Amino acid sequence: MKKQELIQAIQTLKKEKDAIILAHYYTDGDVQEIADYVGDSYYLSKIAKEAPQQLIVFCGVLFMGESAKILNPDKKVLMPDPKADCPMAHMVTLEEIKRVRAEHEDLAVVCYINSTAEIKALSDVCVTSANALKIVKNIEASKIFFIPDENLGSYVAQQVPEKEFIFNKGFCPIHKSMSKELVQEAKAQYPEAEILIHPECTPDVVALGDYVGSTSGIIEYATKSNKEEFIVCTEIGIEYALKQNNPHKVFRFVGEMKACVSMKCVSLETLYETLKNEQYEITLDEDVMKKAEHALLEMHRLAQ
Repeated sequence: MKKQELIQAIQTLKKEKDAIILAHYYTDGDVQEIADYVGDSYYLSKIAKEAPQQLIVFCGVLFMGESAKILNPDKKVLMPDPKADCPMAHMVTLEEIKRVRAEHEDLAVVCYINSTAEIKALSDVCVTSANALKIVKNIEASKIFFIPDENLGSYVAQQVPEKEFIFNKGFCPIHKSMSKELVQEAKAQYPEAEILIHPECTPDVVALGDYVGSTSGIIEYATKSNKEEFIVCTEIGIEYALKQNNPHKVFRFVGEMKACVSMKCVSLETLYETLKNEQYEITLDEDVMKKAEHALLEMHRLAQ
């Protein structure tokens, strides 16, 4: 089918099946255009929890679909492509969490939402890049084991010196490719541009930012800024929302890898097939879901 035919078919199926389509900022622009809600992980997790629809189609990567299922155990959650997974989500082990817990008292395991359901189940609270700082400040424990992303953990730790942090060696390959040298080269070429950086970038890159924040934070900052030109250090899928909000502004992306292959697995074609056949449903162990739900609910409570 041609693009417009696909869009019409998806809209028809969505209405027939009373489905809701959620899409992350990093997915393809065509997918964002047809989604009912587009946002970052925290926003979409709230929408999934509040949505009245019993069928959720999550356009993103696996941990996002799992989170939606954990918060909505009685709903059917579908993923358009089962291969869409996040490498970072697998960069911490259950054994490592158990080891650190055994070695430290007054410890909270703070789990970035970019993680598997099994990892969430062993954690005290989940966070996103949008709410990590607020939640860590609200935690009573004096020690924080931040998993799986070392870079986001380091960014938070710099702003919460009163707590002791233990880091895991996880990272996002896309954000890690955005080196200090590449950012400096872009700034030299476009000296008037503001630098907008996601905290999954390495600390030396974060230090160069005029603004550091989540995907939603970057979009909001760029929209409010008086500047017309920006150097952006995050996955290139955010360009769709940036241009939607700021059609006359210029956004330049840096990095050896600008696009997340997993996020780009989702297309209008895979979305259509998923809705049509109700395929690739998220299924999780009930005990894992119950334990992981606690960490996700704590995130919503402590982020208030």
